[in-house]
Amino acid sequence: MLESGHTLPFVKGHGLGNDYLVVDARDLPWPLTPRRIAAICERHRSAGSDGLLVAFPEQRPFQLRIFNPDGSEAEKSGNGLRIFGAYLHALGLVGEEPFAVGLSRDEVSLRVEAVLPGGALVVSVDIGAASFRGADVGFRPEPGEALGYELDLGAGQLATINTVSLANPHCVVFVEDLDRSDFLARAPLIATHTAFAAGTNVQFARVAGQRRLEVWIHERGVGETQASGTSACAAAAAAVRLGRVAPGELEVAMPGGEVQVGVGEDFVLRLRGPVQLICTGRFTAGVLESWGLLG
Repeated sequence: MLESGHTLPFVKGHGLGNDYLVVDARDLPWPLTPRRIAAICERHRSAGSDGLLVAFPEQRPFQLRIFNPDGSEAEKSGNGLRIFGAYLHALGLVGEEPFAVGLSRDEVSLRVEAVLPGGALVVSVDIGAASFRGADVGFRPEPGEALGYELDLGAGQLATINTVSLANPHCVVFVEDLDRSDFLARAPLIATHTAFAAGTNVQFARVAGQRRLEVWIHERGVGETQASGTSACAAAAAAVRLGRVAPGELEVAMPGGEVQVGVGEDFVLRLRGPVQLICTGRFTAGVLESWGLLG
């Protein structure tokens, strides 16, 4: 049993409606398991979120683990990273200088660029270089660049896909018009397709101007989300790689709002946009005890 009165503090933040809970690893009363993570993220019996950020703010560089609400671990999240940046800023651990954050597969640089009215922050993150090789996203049929690949979804459905790795897997589908019924029908099939060794995040994208994309997102282990930083970056990188837009600064509009993605000639990506910490709270001892029994 947990010690009487043990509670777990958390901070909740969002980036364009893509919300995460942040907890300090030192406050966790037990080892994390997929079922405990799912319980923490559950929206009706818990604080609710699109994922869990486990922070190691005492380490240098700062360390972060990112979990999906189904309990699986994510390699990277652009919005999660930027929320973590806002969290470190609120703790007084970072100012306006760039700082490094270590992830499960790589290390990125972040910077808090501005404080907006209402306490929101503009946070940028250097995502790294995009790869279009199928092998880098675990796409079995094509280990080389999987661009314009016709993927059979079964039941007579096809999708023309473009794989993008940002140290996490993405699959971009360009469409002339964003149709919700089409997105809801095909995106989940792509995300869980057996051609991807560990599943994939999926973006349906439309070029809406010379410097503008519109993107809908189905995240691996989450489902449809209002926004995703790495998804915005993947769609921008694929659009440049296919010659649909020129390199440079792009506006990426998602249901939750807009971010700016800089795409270099070498496909090095930089994500910039607003994030906000919503609230702080504590999970009660009784709830923690019940989660501890989940195993």
